Amino acid sequence: MDKISNDDDATDIKEVDLTRVHYLSGPIGVEGAEPGDLLVVDIMDIGTLQEAEWGFTGLFAKENGVGFLTDHYPDARKACWDFHGIKTSSRHIPEVEFLGIMHPGLIGCLPSKEILDEWNRREKELFDTDPERTPPLCTLPYADTAHMGRMTGSAAKAAAEEGARTVPPREHGGNCDIKNLTKGSKVYFPVYVNGGGLSMGDLHFSQGDGEITFCGAIEMAGFIDIKVRIRGINT
Repeated sequence: MDKISNDDDATDIKEVDLTRVHYLSGPIGVEGAEPGDLLVVDIMDIGTLQEAEWGFTGLFAKENGVGFLTDHYPDARKACWDFHGIKTSSRHIPEVEFLGIMHPGLIGCLPSKEILDEWNRREKELFDTDPERTPPLCTLPYADTAHMGRMTGSAAKAAAEEGARTVPPREHGGNCDIKNLTKGSKVYFPVYVNGGGLSMGDLHFSQGDGEITFCGAIEMAGFIDIKVRIRGINT
């Protein structure tokens, strides 16, 4: 959100660095969670921030190589939406108003080292089937813009070089973009490492059935309130 402005110029959409696409909170350790358990996550509430009662939808430029409609819409475009409680409207799409269904686009647990290695192996194999494709068939580790939190030095460098990008969903959850995963929902995540390592973010005010333009949701700044429980192997 901090790279996109609430204005009528889509230059920021055209020039945005798409290797930095998800703002997340976490990973959060859940005391007592062990591999083989499930984290039971209840979404208690999701809302907008008072200082940011707006969001945006973007069509990224064809040269950025994202989305499935770039041949039809090759130029960057942007629609900004003003929030009115649970409703939204846009000066860029006149005479339209609808109810939002706020949800986290991304939520999931940390993978184990074994699962991470499997992801990198299979995704590299897929990438290598058509390495010149734009957009690429998958998003491989990219250390230059990997956010390593509090990690520093050689450990951070090594982790960045193999860390999974957040664009696709995987066995751990991740970038699910499920519009109905909203307040009142319950979701189960497998625990692969001690503590679970639950992360969430990429909040959306509303979204259709998927994001064929890569940014098909109304991206927003907001908050999420969750309750987390552990369901053990024998419980």
